[in-house]
Amino acid sequence: MNNGQPSPEPIIHIRNLRKTYDSGKVSVEALRGIDLDVPKGEFLAIIGPSGSGKSTLFHIVGGLTPPTSGEVVVAGRNLSHVGDAGRTELRAKHVSFVFQKFNLLPNLTARDNIRTALSIAGLPTDPFDAEFENVLELLGVRQRLDHKPSEMSGGEQQRVAIARALATKPTILLADEPTGNLDSRNSLAVLELLKDLNERFHQTILMITHNSDAAAFGHRIMHMNDGQISEV
Repeated sequence: MNNGQPSPEPIIHIRNLRKTYDSGKVSVEALRGIDLDVPKGEFLAIIGPSGSGKSTLFHIVGGLTPPTSGEVVVAGRNLSHVGDAGRTELRAKHVSFVFQKFNLLPNLTARDNIRTALSIAGLPTDPFDAEFENVLELLGVRQRLDHKPSEMSGGEQQRVAIARALATKPTILLADEPTGNLDSRNSLAVLELLKDLNERFHQTILMITHNSDAAAFGHRIMHMNDGQISEV
């Protein structure tokens, strides 16, 4: 526990990051020389139009795709010099994702959705430890663990998705439009929960959003356009 303020130690260090996608004879430069440091414990909101490079940046930081060039160090691992196995290890040990569409397995209860994430990470699946029980209480989903997604509201499903992402105690939480499928009331509740998680547990959070009001929940707001950072 801590005071919720980000430490000066960068958990993400990026220099001159470039990503080019080749499609036949056409090359698309999705990222064009990104420089970025994210201190441990920061809540960074990333905002920009479609095609600005936000998702590509997330995919690289999260180890889903390799950079074309440049230096990308995440949780002490230089992703410019690792292969698929190294990026898989990063995802298992240090990075979790929350997506707009929740991505819960429909035939499993909330409890078993969370257990699945723990199992994939090679961690004990039951019982949940005291720290994670506190997270479940904060998220307000402890009483919904035996319900399937179809038995929960959209806001409840997103809170379960956040709980699943946090079950492995990730160094970094990447939230990609986490309120995109929610109404205004549930959107506000989810944003307040993310802010609370950041302040209580010093959880580093990077959040993609199109919404400037949502972005205001971050310590910093980073604007992207045409594959570059236009303003912080």
